[in-house]
Amino acid sequence: MTKIYFITRGCAVNRSDSEIMAGLLEQSGFEITRKIGSADVIIFNTCTVKSPTESSFFSKLKELEKKYPNKKIIVTGCIAQTAPEKLEGYSLLGTTQIHNIVEVVEETINNNTVELLVKEKKDKASLPHIRNNPVVEIIQICEGCLGHCTYCKVKQARGELNSFPKEDIVKHARRAVIKGAKELWLTAQDTGCYGKDMGSSLPELLKELINIPGNFRIRLGMLNPNHALEFLDELIDVYKSEKMFKFIHLPLQSGNDDILKAMERKYSAEDFKTIIKKIREKHPNMTIATDVIAGFPSETEQQFNDTLNLIKELTPDVINISRFWKRSKTKAAKMKKQVHNLERKRRSTLLTDIYHNIARMRNERWLNWKGIVLIDEKNKDGSWTARNFAYKPVILNRDLQLGEQVDVKIIKTTSFDLIAEQI
Repeated sequence: MTKIYFITRGCAVNRSDSEIMAGLLEQSGFEITRKIGSADVIIFNTCTVKSPTESSFFSKLKELEKKYPNKKIIVTGCIAQTAPEKLEGYSLLGTTQIHNIVEVVEETINNNTVELLVKEKKDKASLPHIRNNPVVEIIQICEGCLGHCTYCKVKQARGELNSFPKEDIVKHARRAVIKGAKELWLTAQDTGCYGKDMGSSLPELLKELINIPGNFRIRLGMLNPNHALEFLDELIDVYKSEKMFKFIHLPLQSGNDDILKAMERKYSAEDFKTIIKKIREKHPNMTIATDVIAGFPSETEQQFNDTLNLIKELTPDVINISRFWKRSKTKAAKMKKQVHNLERKRRSTLLTDIYHNIARMRNERWLNWKGIVLIDEKNKDGSWTARNFAYKPVILNRDLQLGEQVDVKIIKTTSFDLIAEQI
């Protein structure tokens, strides 16, 4: 029996794609292995969101070729879709072609090189899959987006919005809960635009999902602020359900309106501020995650300070900080007044230092909190990560099991997590 090993880089969408490909392959008689040494075929599912991520992939690919010269390697995901010219000689599978993974593997093991990169609209919610974490079900609700951000290469890989049928998503979620999933991760390039191509909306989908019977919680993936504004009151109301993790990911990117305009983001800094304040007014314990790019082309010191000041004012719990990187075939890569790399590094370092202080203070509010947490991950050091109702990472050091719910007390906090003891 041909054995397949997966390497997956990037976001939850990529993780979901790998689970789907694994499900299709197992259904066709292939064996999925967790040991690369025993594999006949390596499927490398790639991410292109940042230049360092792409560079890391090509280094790893060379390493694999040298270490495993007799294994077949198939490249899938965003780099396969956007840079096939750099991958001559490899079988390639594009982001919307994963339903054809069986065909690609069969051709590749018979020494034929295949490229399937044409973009198609496919309902991924109805495809078989293998859940990598028995507690977490990753559910893609749509692919592509409605934005045209000038710095983003993912748009080239994932294309325009394709929302999956609501009934298929709900069926997927019901099956997952019946099979023991405790967390449903709704994921997409932008969950906020779900349904706009089919007369529906994200709140409509969420209202159906929270009515599914069972003991589970929903983690909503990233949604852009301009979409959140359109249905903010409705979304805030949905979050009243105990089945919603009190967690929301809204990317800011910049606190300056001129830079947001250059990025072709469709909201203002004031819009973002309004969203966060309204959410916290109704849900004060909401964990708010955001993204910021430091050193976008033409960003002045004052414009960067606008971002710092907004971050200090709004104090998000989680900030994903990126230095601006030129991504090939994007508008931003061709813009004038590129910020020097050393200055981009300085700004991202300063932003990181400020974020760590904010995160530490935000987490200190949870000291001595008591409540129920769900064990959802085993850590490399033998400890366990659990999540409370606000999706805060809670670290426990004792003999536990995935999916177990335990009563805890927070006894220590750091900038990154909460340390607990079982009570």
